[in-house]
Amino acid sequence: MRPGARIAAAIEILDDMFVHHRPVATALADWGKTHRFAGSGDRNAIGHMVYDGLRHKAAAAHILQSESSRAIVIGGMREQGVSASDIAAMCTGGDHTPEPLSDHERARLETATTADAPSWVTGNYPQWLHPSLKRVFGDRLETEGQALAQRASADLRVNTLRATRDKVMKSLNGYGAIELHMAPLGIRIPAPIGDTRIPNLQAEAAYQAGWCEIQDEGSQIAAAMTGAGPRSQVLDLCAGGGGKTLAMAANMQNTGQIYAFDDDRTRLKPIFERIRRAGVRNVQVLRAGDIKALDEMGPRFDIVLADAPCTGSGTWRRKPDAKWRLKPANLAERQKEQQAVLEQAAKSVRPGGRLIYVTCSVLADENTDQIDAFLERHPQFHVVPYADAWRSAALPGEPPASADGRSDTLLLTPALHGTDGFYIAVMQRRE
Repeated sequence: MRPGARIAAAIEILDDMFVHHRPVATALADWGKTHRFAGSGDRNAIGHMVYDGLRHKAAAAHILQSESSRAIVIGGMREQGVSASDIAAMCTGGDHTPEPLSDHERARLETATTADAPSWVTGNYPQWLHPSLKRVFGDRLETEGQALAQRASADLRVNTLRATRDKVMKSLNGYGAIELHMAPLGIRIPAPIGDTRIPNLQAEAAYQAGWCEIQDEGSQIAAAMTGAGPRSQVLDLCAGGGGKTLAMAANMQNTGQIYAFDDDRTRLKPIFERIRRAGVRNVQVLRAGDIKALDEMGPRFDIVLADAPCTGSGTWRRKPDAKWRLKPANLAERQKEQQAVLEQAAKSVRPGGRLIYVTCSVLADENTDQIDAFLERHPQFHVVPYADAWRSAALPGEPPASADGRSDTLLLTPALHGTDGFYIAVMQRRE
């Protein structure tokens, strides 16, 4: 495909996504099925245009003074460093390319800036979330927003039940893999540049052999900060696909017991194959949604991990369409679910045990507000300062500064820590 035809395809995909209110991944996949002539290089370049446009949607709309799919795609290209003249050369109106740039579009691409634009434009986040994000980040809000609008790396966690980090690093030779510094078993494939792409890591021999799992560094840190170790009794209350379950199982050296639970059997489905591939033997998967089984076990667990459902605002680098589809009603619904998860978790922690609350959100509404309210309802729990949990988990180096400036709980972000946005609160039930 010609470069201009790729732009036209990206515009078509965004139109489909906006009109039918579909996730971007679904719109891209369906376009590929109906345009099989497009090679892998074409699909990769088109995907980058679509995702980059969504990552920089607010800035692109400001530059072009339009929220059309065309404006988002070509504005997103400019945000990625493509010049107005190069964009104009690709938009000729012939050979399946977009219509030529208007004089207005050309002028805006050449001269318009976001220097005097509001924070939600320069930070590329929904305007209605500004008060909430400002409360968390203060003067650093634009920087944090811009970091959440960049392309993301791919992180791996070495499975110590089957391999060492040196062994996995050698298997990934040629991909520019680097060792992570905060997650002691972490490996990173840098974010793609230009039309390059992250390799299909699930097709790698190391992944197929169970030597490693795809897991963001922030998620690896959260699993480590649970303190799960040999012979622990653990409940992973919102286990989903099992990423943190597997990380804890390896830290426990296949001893003790982890009960993996989720109220959605579809989310839970991948965990069975992942357990087999990883060589994990100390995980028992509970029937999805069987709250009665949880209640019958009572307060018996040393560790309860509540990786609560959330808006996913910390993963906007990977799912940029999610931030524009998010509405106040969605946030309110997530908050109710989080309260219910915390109440269920509290019933399962033994005296002296720990409850670890985790979200992949950067919003205080889902994080510190939830913990403050929970502690008011449950005075038998208290927060363990995250620095203490960091050190007791033997994580390397000094504990990092929390992105929200707090000393009790930890907020990780792309801007300060190079991770996805993750919130971690460690609480202990009094004896």
